[in-house]
Amino acid sequence: MARPYRFLATSQAVAAACFLTFGAIPASAQTSACNDSIAVLPSPLAPWKGAPLRVVFAAEQASQGEIALIAPNGQVAASSRERRGGPPYFWLAEVPSPAPGKWQARLTRDDGPAECRTVTREIAVAATQPPRPSGSKTSVWPIRNSWNRETENLYSAWIEKLFEAPLDASPSWPALHVVLRDPARNVLHNHLGLREDSINLYIRPDCADLPYFLRAYFAFKMGLPYGYAKCTRGGGGKPPRCPVWWNIEKEEPRPEAPEDIVAAEDAQASGASQQKPTGGLFDIFKQQQAAAPKPNAPGSSATQRTAAARPTPGFAVPPSASAPATKPAAPVRPPRPTSLALGFGHYLQYSVADGVHSGAGRTRAADEGSDFYTVPLTEDNLRPGTVYADPYGHLLIIAKRVPQTGGNAGVFLAVDAQPDGTVSRKRFWRGNFLFAQDPALGDPGFKRFRPIVRDKNGALRRLTVAEISKNPNYGDFSLEQTKLSVEDFYDKMDDVMSPNPLDPLRAMKEAITSLEEQVKARVISVENGRKYQLSGKGDASMPDGAAIFETTGAWEDFATPSRDLRLLIAMDVVRNFPDRVARRPERYAMPRDKDVAQVKAELQAVLAQELSARKFSYPRTDGSQWTLSLKDVIDRVTDLEMAYNVNDCVELRWGAKEGSEEFATCRKRAPQAQRAKMTDYRPWFSERRRPPRT
Repeated sequence: MARPYRFLATSQAVAAACFLTFGAIPASAQTSACNDSIAVLPSPLAPWKGAPLRVVFAAEQASQGEIALIAPNGQVAASSRERRGGPPYFWLAEVPSPAPGKWQARLTRDDGPAECRTVTREIAVAATQPPRPSGSKTSVWPIRNSWNRETENLYSAWIEKLFEAPLDASPSWPALHVVLRDPARNVLHNHLGLREDSINLYIRPDCADLPYFLRAYFAFKMGLPYGYAKCTRGGGGKPPRCPVWWNIEKEEPRPEAPEDIVAAEDAQASGASQQKPTGGLFDIFKQQQAAAPKPNAPGSSATQRTAAARPTPGFAVPPSASAPATKPAAPVRPPRPTSLALGFGHYLQYSVADGVHSGAGRTRAADEGSDFYTVPLTEDNLRPGTVYADPYGHLLIIAKRVPQTGGNAGVFLAVDAQPDGTVSRKRFWRGNFLFAQDPALGDPGFKRFRPIVRDKNGALRRLTVAEISKNPNYGDFSLEQTKLSVEDFYDKMDDVMSPNPLDPLRAMKEAITSLEEQVKARVISVENGRKYQLSGKGDASMPDGAAIFETTGAWEDFATPSRDLRLLIAMDVVRNFPDRVARRPERYAMPRDKDVAQVKAELQAVLAQELSARKFSYPRTDGSQWTLSLKDVIDRVTDLEMAYNVNDCVELRWGAKEGSEEFATCRKRAPQAQRAKMTDYRPWFSERRRPPRT
């Protein structure tokens, strides 16, 4: 099958040992004969004997091979035949304490023409620490690289390694900085030689921030251009729009809601004036800024006011009925530190986190103002780093593709962040990746970041979809997903993950495993809510209407309406799996000696056994553990439609019956007014639908 990516061929032939002696910039070792692209990344940026030397080779085509790091004395100091990924495919080797001198990083592949089998990179390791890179007044970080297929492949390799774990594991981290500080995971750990991953920035993105934070981190380390769009959230039957774009060379001067910009444009077009609503700031770092003094307080000039503590990132504060008629002065950002590392942290906190939200992922596929573009549903295009935007505002990032082998189904693994700051990995399936077609919601689906380039006039800009389609490094824009029904989308993804027919029994067990992972992830979320109750901070305020899914503060951090809606859908998928096999028997390797009805009956029997056998425990109000089975969860599906309120005891949140032994430790209930609202909103959960934004 022809690859969708095309590459520019170099003009010179490459010998059997290709010496790539460019600085720290990944470059291609491709020739027209090789028809491949090899990216080479040594880390740190300026290697020296006092820092571990890591080298990554990333390739577009699949092949077996060996990476070797050869010391100045000619001996092989490290080697590995472990090939990860696909596509792209990559090899990784590390030397903890490299000797000073000229090293060679070599990738030797087993197949292909002789002139293409070996790629070598010379790496100079200094005896003393080289000068450290410095910051810039004109850019958040200096640009020394460009986005192309090589840097995109390295980005994919970095993402996959960062969240690597066994397939049967369900890894979770309390915050993103925990992952980034781990040198065993982060190939770019302290890449700039500034100890930039050791200065204790506490980075806690929500689901909307996570793709932008990961892209920004990689761009910062690699010296790549970066920017973000300010987008509306949509509403009133209209999808999100992105009226303005900022980047590291043109920083946003002050927080401004994109709705204000759109309203001003509309008002100008109609010749009217319009009052702008106030906006809110966000809180992603543990290091808090001092609260801003009151406008009338002594010494509270506009230049003295600092950004106040802000709600958890991801969603704007709903306007208050008692809000003042006049708009207060916009918060003033503190100056960006001149230090390169601290300047990056400042940029994440005051620009990116304040500027992005989940609406950015739901823009229309052909909207040129978007940071993303939609891609075809193929294994070549759904690479690590690809973003999935669901129609209701949740974002995930593909972290790994596991191909179908033998009787095992193919799997896409993705990571996401939650409002409480946790980052976790999960499988692609209907319970985690919601899909719907509604123009008012925008276009959901798999998307990639638009590459940012420098224009002829020297300014940074994003490529248009037409340019992406024609660009030899990309060429992967597609409107395919916008034309699929819900069932067609999931059927297509089944075909992409597992091109060959699946054993129906094995496929069902995979679905049960995915549900089990989702239930265990909910244990963590509900436990965080229990800890919030123990903090003595009082009841969390419950928003009205659709805002229960999009709000700020303790409700967003610890209530679980969005997660529970996805869980209810996941439970339906598992319960109805035998019916799905009966509906689409051609998708499965059906036994020759059994008809569809017999296979369905067998699946129903195994389903009951598996649900009863798979168990988990959760901490009750008093901290004691209570064990449930997946069957218990399925049996409580109706109760779980009313189990998302953080102000209820955890026993209620797991559907325990009043008067039961399990319920005996319950000590708290949500206020009656909140329970009444939950009753009103119950149809959204019982019908498995999320209300549109008004």
